[in-house]
This record gives sequence, C-alpha cells and structure tokens, in this order.
Amino acid sequence: MRCPRCESDNPSVKRFCGDCGAPLINSCPTCGAGNPPGKRFCGDCGTALTGSSATATSPAPSSGTVDIAISAEATAFADGERKTVTALFADIKGSMELMEDLDPEEARMIIDPALKLMIDAVQRYDGYIVQSTGDGIFALFGAPVAHEDHPQRALYAALRLQEQLSRYSGQLRAQGKLPLQARAGINTGEVVVRSLQTGAGHTEYTPIGHSTSLAARMQVLAPVGSIAATGVTRKLCEGYFTFKSLGPTRVKGVSEPVEVYEVMGLGPLRTRFQRAAARGLTKFVGRQHEMEALRHAAELARTGHGQVVAAMAEPGVGKSRLFHEFKLVSASEWMTLEAFSVSHGKASAYLPVLELLCDYFHITTTDDSRTRREKVTGRVLALDRS
Repeated sequence: MRCPRCESDNPSVKRFCGDCGAPLINSCPTCGAGNPPGKRFCGDCGTALTGSSATATSPAPSSGTVDIAISAEATAFADGERKTVTALFADIKGSMELMEDLDPEEARMIIDPALKLMIDAVQRYDGYIVQSTGDGIFALFGAPVAHEDHPQRALYAALRLQEQLSRYSGQLRAQGKLPLQARAGINTGEVVVRSLQTGAGHTEYTPIGHSTSLAARMQVLAPVGSIAATGVTRKLCEGYFTFKSLGPTRVKGVSEPVEVYEVMGLGPLRTRFQRAAARGLTKFVGRQHEMEALRHAAELARTGHGQVVAAMAEPGVGKSRLFHEFKLVSASEWMTLEAFSVSHGKASAYLPVLELLCDYFHITTTDDSRTRREKVTGRVLALDRS
C-alpha cells in the first residue's frame, strides 16, 4: 500500500507508514473513498479492494492498450468450485403444438402458471433455478447452497412438480382446454460450479460438467407425465423412493449404456437411520441406564401419568438407536407413532405432526383423497365407540 504523504510502499496489513508515520488509507478504485487497511471491499460502493492504491490508479500504457489487474480473490471466483450436485431438467410436453394452435398471448396465459408451479416446486426444497426457458426449467440441488440430502430434495421437488401440474391440467380440462403434461430428468454427479457477477449485486451460478448433460438426456427419455433418473441417483435415494427399471439405454455422448429408472413415488424410509436399520444394525451394547429411564417413564405413563422424555447428545452417539431399541422391546405393549425432523421438513408446516396423524390413521402416500377420508372417519368413529 502506497503512503499518501511520502509515497513509500508499505505492507497492506499496516495501518501507518513505516517511513513517515502517516495513516495509511486504501483508496477505492471506483469511487475513491478511503478504507482502513486490511479491508477487502469498499465500505461505500462494495468494490473489491486490491490492497494497493497504486495498482488501482496507475495510468494506462501509452501504447493504447489497457492492462486489467485481476486480484487473487477474483481469479478464484472465476475458476469455480468442484461440487457434487443433483441436476433436474423438466419441460412441458407438447407446448410447441399448443403455441402453434393458439394466439401467443393465449398460450402464454396457459404456459406461465405451469412454469410457475415448476419453479415453486424447486424452490420449496431449496433448489436453485439455473435457467428458465419458455416451457421448462433447469435446476440444481446441492449448489450454490450445499445440502447433505440434495438427491432426495431433487426427487421430492420432481414429484411435487408432477403433482401440482396434474392438478393444473385437471383445471384446464374442466375449462375445455388442452391439458398439459411434464416430464423430468434427474442425475447426480460432480460438476464445476462457476459464479458470475451480473451487476446490481446479483450473482448467477452455472454448472459445467457431464453430469448435467446426462440429466438433460434423462428428461428426453422420461415417459410423459413421469420422472426418469440415473442409477447413481437411484442408489443414493433407495428406500426413500420407489423406482421401476427402464433398462439399460444408449445415451448420446455416453459410450456405455446407462441404467434408467422411472421414479414411481415415495418409499417407506424418511431418515438415514431407517435406511441403516433396513440394511441391518450391529449388536446393541450398553445404555442400560438410559433404557431403564425409558422403562420407568413408560410405567408412569401406564398408570396415567403422562411423560415426556428427551435425549440430548452430540450427533452420532446413538440417540435414534436408543429409541429404536426401546421401541422393539415395548412394541407388544404400546401403540407406537413415529415422526421425524428432516432437513427439508421446513418446506412443510407442522410436518412431524402430520406424520404422527398419518401414522395413527394408517394413511399412506398412495392413498387418494377418498381413501384418506374413509380412514380418518373410520378411526374417529372407533374412538367414539370406545
């Protein structure tokens, strides 16, 4: 950093000039405002500071060319970051035919609500819309915001997308209009996510890699009204969702056939512990004191004294396993209702309460509205008679 008084060079972290003792000021190359040493961005306009006012204000060479100095931070920013993400492509089938037969304004009034439903489904599960075309979307899960369960989030979003669009199509059909159907493709893999400042403080993120191209291929292969996923995504989401194999398929740009699966719906599992339990757990050892505390609380509850037991500990020490083992030894004595807090649960209000009610009324994800009403009515009537 150059001293404004004696013009001697000083380290950028110093606050005063080592030669004359004058306070050092890091001038912004954009607005000229002074900033304290050590600051990376201008406090007035937000421009990245180079740490040396001489670099920012050096005159252009007389040859007519202009040298552009890029800081180390800007270089890293442009290079991107390697991440494992899940890409989702979805489009409205037959939109071209619809636009051909209708006035552009009429077609827009039909397509736009469908496109909004698709975007809302992605954002509900914290997905990022990379691109929105006239009749489809390209979304990322796992970047720019990282989520440990990004493959599941992508499939949840795709299922909701199809569900919402199916309802919208029913409304169009009731109005005598042509119904719409969507198809979606999903793949999980490694990409390089590049970010680009587009002005006004807005940043766009673009993934570069083969994985996103494969997701686009899955969209093309998906049956109309359904979701197609690769074997990689299916393996990561096994148990959380149900799949139907569409067999190995030749995909453009891929040398070997790709295993393609159609996503059929939700599976029986909700948490990683449930998935581990389905595969088989190791022998449960110890925790006699904790198990005895649970048994004591159960005995008090049996005598009419309601109890609440909370287990608090660091992640991974066995809280879920403790309650799982207690449930096994007391399954014949009690009705057990389970609910879970999952990372994407904030997208649904009162999700644990809803899961408890569904468990109590034996409502499954495959039940239609009529079946659900019948189950609730039957259970409530049984309570009245008891």
